[in-house]
Amino acid sequence: MISPLHHLDLNVSDLERSHEFYQRVLCHIGYRSVDYSVPGEPAGFDWLAPTDSGSRFSIGLYRARGNTSHDRYRAGVHHVALAAPSREAVDDLYRLLLEIGAQILDPPREYPKYEQGYYAVFFLDPDGIKLEYVFTPRV
Repeated sequence: MISPLHHLDLNVSDLERSHEFYQRVLCHIGYRSVDYSVPGEPAGFDWLAPTDSGSRFSIGLYRARGNTSHDRYRAGVHHVALAAPSREAVDDLYRLLLEIGAQILDPPREYPKYEQGYYAVFFLDPDGIKLEYVFTPRV
C-alpha cells in the first residue's frame, strides 16, 4: 500500500529548540532521525516514520523566515495528526509530553464525535503548531 502522504516539512522559528522537541517526540513514537541534506537547500532535520508496508513518510524541520508566530486559524496548517498503533501508545506519549514540559491542549480521551473508538492527545510544539497523536480501531 502506498502512503497517501510522502512527507511534511514544517518551518520553525528556532531550529535547535524544535529539533530537540521533535527528536524526543518522534523517536519516542518510532520515527528515526535521518540525515537528509540537499546541496543548495537550507539545513534542516528529517525523521522517517515507522513502516512495514514499504510506504514512506517523513517529517522535516526548516528555519522559518521572519518571526511570525503560528496561528492555526490563518491560512496554512491547522494541525498535524499522527497515527498511533494503540491507545496505550497515546497514553505513553502523553507521559513523555508531561516529562518534557510540552503544552498539553487536551489529555488522552475518547472523541466519539469524530468517530467510534477515536482516542487522542492534543498538544503544541514550541512554535504553537497543534499536534495530535490518535488511535482509531480498524473497522
